[in-house]
Amino acid sequence: MTEKFDVVIIGAGAAGLMCAAEAGKRGRNVLVLDHAKKPGRKILIAGGGRCNFTNYDVSASNFLCQNPHFVKSALSQYTNWDFIAMVSKHGIEFEERDHGQLFCVGDYTSKDIVKMLLAECDLPTVTQRYQQDVHHIEKTQSGFVLDVNTHSIECDSLVIATGGLSMPKLGATPFGYKVAEQFGLNIEPTTAGLVPFTLHKEDKEAFAELSGIAVDAEITAQDGTVFKEALLFTHRGLSGPSVLQISSYWRAGQAVTINLVPDVDVDALLASNLEKHPNQSLKNTLAKVLPKRLVEVLIERKVLTDKPLKQFTSKQLIEVTEKLENWRIMPNGTEGYRTAEVTLGGVSTEHISSKTMQCKDIAGLYFIGEVVDVTGWLGGYNFQWCWSSGFVAGQWV
Repeated sequence: MTEKFDVVIIGAGAAGLMCAAEAGKRGRNVLVLDHAKKPGRKILIAGGGRCNFTNYDVSASNFLCQNPHFVKSALSQYTNWDFIAMVSKHGIEFEERDHGQLFCVGDYTSKDIVKMLLAECDLPTVTQRYQQDVHHIEKTQSGFVLDVNTHSIECDSLVIATGGLSMPKLGATPFGYKVAEQFGLNIEPTTAGLVPFTLHKEDKEAFAELSGIAVDAEITAQDGTVFKEALLFTHRGLSGPSVLQISSYWRAGQAVTINLVPDVDVDALLASNLEKHPNQSLKNTLAKVLPKRLVEVLIERKVLTDKPLKQFTSKQLIEVTEKLENWRIMPNGTEGYRTAEVTLGGVSTEHISSKTMQCKDIAGLYFIGEVVDVTGWLGGYNFQWCWSSGFVAGQWV
């Protein structure tokens, strides 16, 4: 026996649940399928369990996509303020952190964001099924036929909301890309995004003992993109918000340039200490503005030379500033999809209507969320893309 639904959504994550709620509100008979045991697994771990669900300041410039204009329509149809209103309607308390990032606060956690989405989906027209494996999808004249577990399901509209390849432990698979390829859609090359850097053996050994030390830094990628946030040394390499941000703009074989003292006038510091404490070592001078162990490692690596300030020429002191403001390091790679927060690349937007999220050449087939070639910055932007693209598709399926 074949079941019939108006809409089948594959993927019960942020985008899929938003789409289900919106389609259900329109009276569409919706079925949500997921191979996991529970919905919203990525939401649950987001933001250390506090879910950075959106940002106060959202624009197209916060996203990477082969077509930089693609995200504008969805973001304007369903804004960050619309989602904030939903969170407030459900009584979930939240706070603003750095750079406009919004997190659950107090007794409220990521679980409450999932509960909210499920409450929005709690409609007589919306059915959810978990531990469901979709074996085959076929296009018919009227829609689609899916082979799911041991039976068939027909639908008019099919929504792929299966996410990317990041965090395979949470069930990430290339399913969405395979569906796109089945229907002849191009996939922009995928790679791990918002992910820590690993270092070459020599650098890794030199900086390993700095594990846990954080500094404010300004990191510049080879293409000129700059982020100014905390940098964290780890036993594997470099992490922290600035590194995660720049990783989305980094390509294998490229160096990154790090300003270790973005808020310090090093020239003035050196000049003042040279005048007042000429016998003070460079190490002890810089230890006033940087962790002492970091300064020692830079000296051990011969990035800096340690001697009393009075022994430096004016040119050498200028070079000290230059080296701290433009410390170049060549990452060995990244930690990959295992720890990446998102996947760069995905289903090419050239095939998708930015106004509806429907495939231009395949009626009834929609792609939303992370499976699409849209990647946000760190800070709630990827969730906002899920809310916006899910909402938009929900108006049309």
